Amino acid sequence: MLSYRHSFHAGNHADVLKHTVQSLIISALNEKDKPYLYLDTHAGAGRYLLSGEHAERTGEYLEGIARIWQQEDLPQELQPYISVVKNLNPGGKLRYYPGSPLIARHLLREQDKLQLTELHPSDFPLLRNEFQKDSRARTDRADGYQQLKAKLPPPSRRGLVLIDPPYEMKSDYQAVVQALREGHKRFATGIFALWYPVVLRQQIKRLCHELEESGIRRILQIELAARPDSDQRGMTASGMIVINPPWKLEQQMNNVLPWLHKVLVPAGTGHTKISWIVPE
Repeated sequence: MLSYRHSFHAGNHADVLKHTVQSLIISALNEKDKPYLYLDTHAGAGRYLLSGEHAERTGEYLEGIARIWQQEDLPQELQPYISVVKNLNPGGKLRYYPGSPLIARHLLREQDKLQLTELHPSDFPLLRNEFQKDSRARTDRADGYQQLKAKLPPPSRRGLVLIDPPYEMKSDYQAVVQALREGHKRFATGIFALWYPVVLRQQIKRLCHELEESGIRRILQIELAARPDSDQRGMTASGMIVINPPWKLEQQMNNVLPWLHKVLVPAGTGHTKISWIVPE
């Protein structure tokens, strides 16, 4: 199945969480001169037009990035992420939203490399065109999970692997655990960041339990819920599971997550969560 298009959901509260975590990890990697690899298994189109048919139809960005990008009391932890959004929208009007590859492109340095993979027949050409002039980047139309075998470990032994699948099928929840096992086996010192949606809480409990049983250490869970858990259709929350998080990440998210929840969810419903699935 390849029906999922991220353009319907670009800039929503889940993207805000995902890209906040991503940008903080990249900023931490940038603190050392040694180059690193950024590997994106499900890269999408790269950038999204918020006045386009897909984004306009759902309007999800209005309850996400539109609520925070011009706030005057923006926490310091959001500066790297929001700087990319503002760079893409220089006139002060929110027209474009950057996907994770574009955030990486703006924050990575000259010596770092990007490996971007996308299977969707409509999104891949957009991604390729976006990056064709960037000598640091390689784009492939391929199975993202296979890249964990083909491209890891990188020569520098440093890197961030972002896994952000569409979860179109229930089997995706098992596939991501297997992918993390495979990737970690090859690149035990790497940082792995997995995004997940909360549609049915039981799926996430099972996912966390399987990671707990995987033998992998240092697994941090970060979650932002806009609504209470429900057995009705639709995503109520989303989260990031980070293996080998930078040492500052837990505290940074403890600082910024309450602010994000307050601004993104004015009604005060839902919750935030930061906890270790597996500690040191």
